[in-house]
Amino acid sequence: LLYSALTEMGYTCIKPQGAFYLWVKSPTEDETEFCDEAKKHNILIVPGSSFAGPGYVRIAYCVAYETIQNALPGFQKVAEHFGLLK
Repeated sequence: LLYSALTEMGYTCIKPQGAFYLWVKSPTEDETEFCDEAKKHNILIVPGSSFAGPGYVRIAYCVAYETIQNALPGFQKVAEHFGLLK
């Protein structure tokens, strides 16, 4: 759900191959700016540079399916903020 929804919104993601983390390319050079904007919509994501992945953020999706569903409108607003919507 998360991978499909985010890619449909215009995010560039690395499709997970068994882990419970999703790597998303930051729509801005400073991935911390992306994380800060997401926080405004109650979404916690971690800068990829914390995991040797600069330019990306890491999203843990080891949560209830409903939690992911409830986060999608926030991701939509963040996508709008950065002009990602297709």
